[in-house]
Amino acid sequence: MKSSDFKVKFWGVRGSYPLADKDFLKYGGNTSCVEINIGDSRIILDCGTGIIPLGNEIFNEHISSADNVFDRKPVNITVLLSHIHQDHIQGLNFFRPLNIQTTRFNLFGYSGYDSLTIEKILSELLYGKSFPVNLYDVTAHCNISDINETNVIVFEKNSQSPTLKTIVSLEDIKPKNDEIMIQFMKSNSHPNFGVMCFKVMYKGKIVVYATDTECYSGGSKRLEMFAKDADLLIHDSQYTTEDYLSAVMPKQGYGHSTFDMAFETAQKANVKKLAFFHFDPSYNDEKLENIENFFININKNCFFAKEGLEVCI
Repeated sequence: MKSSDFKVKFWGVRGSYPLADKDFLKYGGNTSCVEINIGDSRIILDCGTGIIPLGNEIFNEHISSADNVFDRKPVNITVLLSHIHQDHIQGLNFFRPLNIQTTRFNLFGYSGYDSLTIEKILSELLYGKSFPVNLYDVTAHCNISDINETNVIVFEKNSQSPTLKTIVSLEDIKPKNDEIMIQFMKSNSHPNFGVMCFKVMYKGKIVVYATDTECYSGGSKRLEMFAKDADLLIHDSQYTTEDYLSAVMPKQGYGHSTFDMAFETAQKANVKKLAFFHFDPSYNDEKLENIENFFININKNCFFAKEGLEVCI
């Protein structure tokens, strides 16, 4: 594999809830979902409604790989869940590759509940009473694991599935040779149990995904260090500063950042590119265009995430 094989594609960039409206077509109305492809490894960050069209594409690729069902290429997917709020899990039920028998589906997630596993929570929230089938009825081979800051995920060369490892020394967070490594950082700013940020590393290239995080005065020093010198920082940008500090309905304490907070974090972390992400569903194309133009005029190395946008790292 080459570093040019490291690609990021946005499938859902909204926060809170999805929407379909003619005034929201440029940036898209699906909730959080980002796809990372590194060689043959496909990593999906969060399962908002954006994972539904992504799943349709993967399903069609599988069907077209061979006429004979037994000759079709197996699907191998790794999903990372930052947390279990609705806009980050609501598309999982409709992810079509889960209905393929040869799919290897590895999900690593953070729930925030000490007494309940991520598998148990997803089973109760998305399946059973709220869906026609149970989680254990899906035909794919599912491996669902909990994560915390003491873990890293490692994709070793020629391995079918990633390995969840425990960090013992600083050497354990340095990818070796062709390894893909994912490191975690918990942000406590998002109610009620925090959220996990992800750092995806491969051959010296770094992508950091920091959704649903709120930066207070002075910024988030831990996130700045976590994202230091990253090639791409995907940062929560739900509100304008005016909405955040509104005298009528302030958003402070909601666990989301403003565009200014995201920009400040990127500057302090010295990242090469910043992707504003997780937009408020009330912000239409015209409003987002105006905000995007303002920040691009300040720094050409930032952009607004849009559905279908692909970035080579």
